[in-house]
Amino acid sequence: MNYIFRTATEKDQANIKKLFIEMLQTIYHTETVQGYAEGDLESFFHSPDHKIYIAEYEGLVIAYLSIEHHHEPSEYLYLDDLCVTKRHRNSGIGTHLIQTAEEYAKHIGIPAVVLHFEKCNLLAYKLYERLGYRIYRDEQHRYSMVKYIK
Repeated sequence: MNYIFRTATEKDQANIKKLFIEMLQTIYHTETVQGYAEGDLESFFHSPDHKIYIAEYEGLVIAYLSIEHHHEPSEYLYLDDLCVTKRHRNSGIGTHLIQTAEEYAKHIGIPAVVLHFEKCNLLAYKLYERLGYRIYRDEQHRYSMVKYIK
């Protein structure tokens, strides 16, 4: 399949919000989930320390990864939300988006990439572990993972 990968723009917000809801419904196995609150995505389009990468297929946004550049207590790139629509899962899109973020971290000299996942989301854990991420903190209902960039 021919996927297009690019940085998201404000025009992509509605599609990103839909994907976020789909991700939450998949993780928690319920239709009753809260999506982004009004204004939650604004910083990703107006801050140099935040961005969203997306994947498109046939003109539709089918995946996204939001990232945040943190400076305290040390510098790291935080992978906030990774969402791939159900039809396109297990096709390498999530891996590609994460590797894009890692290349960005390397390009701007950030030594570590950090993420979290819900303990009930074992598929996410398997993906992150395969990509070299290691658990460093247990946060009750989720784990935090880190990968150091060379």
